[in-house]
Amino acid sequence: MQYIERAITGIDGSEARFIGYVPDNSPEMDSDRHRTSILILPGGGYAMTSDRESEPVALRFLAKGFNVFILRYSVKPSRYPVALLEAAEAMRLIRAHADEWHVKPEAIAILGFSAGGHLAANLATSAGDDTMRAHNVNPDEVRPNALMLAYPVITAGEFAHRGSFQCLLGLEAHNPELLDELSIERHIDAKTPPVFVWHTMTDATVPVENTLMLIQACRAAGVSVEAHLYPEGTHGLSLANEETAGAGKYAHIVECLQSWPELAETWLRRLF
Repeated sequence: MQYIERAITGIDGSEARFIGYVPDNSPEMDSDRHRTSILILPGGGYAMTSDRESEPVALRFLAKGFNVFILRYSVKPSRYPVALLEAAEAMRLIRAHADEWHVKPEAIAILGFSAGGHLAANLATSAGDDTMRAHNVNPDEVRPNALMLAYPVITAGEFAHRGSFQCLLGLEAHNPELLDELSIERHIDAKTPPVFVWHTMTDATVPVENTLMLIQACRAAGVSVEAHLYPEGTHGLSLANEETAGAGKYAHIVECLQSWPELAETWLRRLF
């Protein structure tokens, strides 16, 4: 297996970490195999990137035969669009190294958790297109082929997770033009790839209305969406098992939620 680690320098001089897990090919199986790949963006309210939503999730999908990459993007005090441009560069890297890393360049999914879900959706929809073009990035060249979201931050409106936007925008957190640009539900169109999303109805941190607004916007735009709404569970559940629960945090073990990786895997294999 190839283990890849790169630094991506942000436009403000910050440094993001790009990590990859790529299974080796073998003449005993398929010496020229190219795999569906997943780029993971962990959550953390744009204040940090969660360990619980990084390597454990990557290893779970790696074991199922996917190439998996993680981007530990820049967070506070870095401001928008530093992380967006780092995510764009991560996508560019994956496609640029498609042969070396055994990647199907037309089968790259992005998986974002919480605020990482906002970042993933910012890249996958048209929300960040103008900003990327202003920084000499062609958004169509870095757009993922599938968008996977777990309890995502979507709206900057009534049901926003205000802490995420405060960290992302700083003094510009009340700028109506920026808030409109960063309200993902306003920027879903024909360019948006198919969407897989899950959320819990009892999430008190990022209300489920974020996902409901996403579903409605996808439906209005004719974008394929598979959504799973679970009846209970706190925010930030990751795999919802002992591996990602954390010491003393058994509220993060919710058996009914442990189905979501299998559902996501089935969805990806059906898509690609």
